[in-house]
Amino acid sequence: MTVARSLVLFALAALAEIGGAWLIWQGWREHRGLLWIAAGIVALGAYGFVATFQPDPNFGRILAAYGGVFVAGSLAWGMVVDKFRPDRWDVLGALICLVGVAVIMYVPREG
Repeated sequence: MTVARSLVLFALAALAEIGGAWLIWQGWREHRGLLWIAAGIVALGAYGFVATFQPDPNFGRILAAYGGVFVAGSLAWGMVVDKFRPDRWDVLGALICLVGVAVIMYVPREG
């Protein structure tokens, strides 16, 4: 159950961070206005809180593992929201990152 909870938290963190950055991008680069930017800032703040609910007590480990989730999540976001088509190297890179997440977070440790 702890791994499942951790995976859900990583997914929520990715939605908040990637969504927040996208909202700011839309507000600024696509000239949608300050409300989009403000919503992005709120979402980015929510991302910071979501990470604190991870069961592992080590900030560095959580953030390092989340980096891999961010890579894969960013490509997925681009596919769904912006109709981006990743090539095989994008997909391979994302898979490598997700393997890294699994090693960092879920490999049994001594002590």
